[in-house]
Amino acid sequence: MLIADKGYGHDSTRRALRQRGIRNVIPERPDQVARRAAKGSACGRPPAFDKVVYRKRNVVERCFNRLKQWRDLATRYAKRASLYRASLVLIAAIIWLP
Repeated sequence: MLIADKGYGHDSTRRALRQRGIRNVIPERPDQVARRAAKGSACGRPPAFDKVVYRKRNVVERCFNRLKQWRDLATRYAKRASLYRASLVLIAAIIWLP
């Protein structure tokens, strides 16, 4: 499942996700709603949107923002994947503990 903001709500993006069998939760932009309404009864139905799942996106966004505060992680000083992962696990533990 892909949870994204309105910037990723293009028809082509939704079509590509549908072809790959990926469910998505992307709110409609106001211009998309207006364009669909202007077409009248031939406009089709609006894309499915689950508000409960979309609210969970906020938790992930806040987690990334907390991780970005650590310069070592944000700028990728560790060039080896194992060192980067180790610093990510350590930082996540430090954030989670207090």
